[in-house]
Amino acid sequence: MTIASTVDYLRMVWPAELADVSFEVAAGPPNVIPGVGVARYAVDARERRITFFRLPIQRLSGLHRNDEFHQRMVIESCVFRGVAELLGKDPWDLAPDRFRHF
Repeated sequence: MTIASTVDYLRMVWPAELADVSFEVAAGPPNVIPGVGVARYAVDARERRITFFRLPIQRLSGLHRNDEFHQRMVIESCVFRGVAELLGKDPWDLAPDRFRHF
């Protein structure tokens, strides 16, 4: 649900750039990346697809507080980073006004 609502928000902010992008959720990545570890998401620019890996996001994020707010922030950050990578932008540039109150 958090991924869907974050994607909906970003589609409103970047409608043309995200119109043909598909977003998917999978249990986990097919393999571990040597020297990096387990990916939280994968971007396929050619296919215009971003896949989020549910288990690594949920279990490997190392939250300092395990509550609903912090879980949502971790999920949203993965969505922002994946979309930013696809668009070639910094995640903070995707919606600068959204985080102005922090």
